[in-house]
Amino acid sequence: MRCIRHGPNRKGRDYVVGDVHGQYAQLMEALERVDFDVARDRLFCVGDLVDRGEASLACLTLALEPWCFAVMGNHEQMAITALAEGGGMAWDLWQRNGGNWVFLDGVEEARSTMNAARPHLPLAREIVAGHRRLGVVHADPPDDWGQIEQTSSEHLLWSRRRFRRDSGGSLDSTRVEGVDAVVVGHTIVEAPLWLGNVLHLDTGACAGGRLTLAAVDDILDAIP
Repeated sequence: MRCIRHGPNRKGRDYVVGDVHGQYAQLMEALERVDFDVARDRLFCVGDLVDRGEASLACLTLALEPWCFAVMGNHEQMAITALAEGGGMAWDLWQRNGGNWVFLDGVEEARSTMNAARPHLPLAREIVAGHRRLGVVHADPPDDWGQIEQTSSEHLLWSRRRFRRDSGGSLDSTRVEGVDAVVVGHTIVEAPLWLGNVLHLDTGACAGGRLTLAAVDDILDAIP
């Protein structure tokens, strides 16, 4: 199944975090600031746990934790392909895009952890919070959330279409039907940015920015 659906969290709180990119310490600090309780709370990640940060392996292992629910990012996809092939163009592409952490932890350790994490990285997740629903994908959702199972993985993992300006210079604020809001990462923004009912949450933790953690209820309350 491409999209995994999560019922309401009746024990604690739900949070979504932007692209982590190996910034394990930043993530732990962010969770500590909100008194995150692994026994009650849930963390949803928009993908790209790995690459560009030295603690990528530690971040990848979070996908195995019972309180952490990540989606596949394009960097996980690159890593999976490169580690499977062990060289060639896929390996070169991965290394050019931040995969050098593999030499710190060892190729076999990285491959083993990625193989274990892969079943826990669907292309999309949906969170139910009361009568509202929040979608999570890495790059860009379809215009109709009901088409999530039919949407290509390339679009979900790589698309930046909302940042292509029209003739008037405006970004694409097309609203996604069939869901209250969707949270994505992939494209770095200076601050969390709403385009329609799609919230862009990658604030460049790996590029001198910061890691953004947001409560699901706060996101749903802020839909423009």
